[in-house]
Amino acid sequence: MRIKEHPILEFKRTRLVPFTFNGKTLYGYEGEPIIAALHDNGIRVLRASLKLNRPRGLFCAIGHCASCFMVVNGKPNTRVCIEPLREGDIVETQHGKGEFK
Repeated sequence: MRIKEHPILEFKRTRLVPFTFNGKTLYGYEGEPIIAALHDNGIRVLRASLKLNRPRGLFCAIGHCASCFMVVNGKPNTRVCIEPLREGDIVETQHGKGEFK
């Protein structure tokens, strides 16, 4: 599921690190956007729309929309398309507008 070669972009692989998504241990490359690690692990639905509860996934991938808002280490409304993955991160599906714990 990963892009391994690209004519313009370079994909540097760092070390593989564990992180938790909704209570399940997954692995991704340290420093890559969290969404890349989720996508590589088969996670396509990130949240549900506020009004109609429709599934939302990767959309802009540059931090301008709200489709990738998730709770990361207890912080809601984190844009996982631009948030780097760190070892031990706890990533959770955000429900609603997100509230601080």
